[in-house]
Amino acid sequence: MKPRTIRFEPRGFQLVPLTLDGAPFPEVEPPVAMSYDELEAFRLVFYEGLTQEEAAKQMGISRGTFWRCLENARRKLAITLAEKRRLIIAES
Repeated sequence: MKPRTIRFEPRGFQLVPLTLDGAPFPEVEPPVAMSYDELEAFRLVFYEGLTQEEAAKQMGISRGTFWRCLENARRKLAITLAEKRRLIIAES
């Protein structure tokens, strides 16, 4: 795999969905795992406001590879929100 440039300090972390009273939802399904490069792709487009081409260049990967990272990140976030599952962000 080609090395990718990630501009934030990668440290594993997780997001746990909570009920309105602050209690964690019971885990029925396994957590969703997102890689650092998927999170970076999502961050560059939706937080920094870069185009996919600009973001791919910044990460040092092709636009096609970038698009796959971004699509994976969006799908995983959608699953996390829709199914109230825990999201773990860690090195792939």
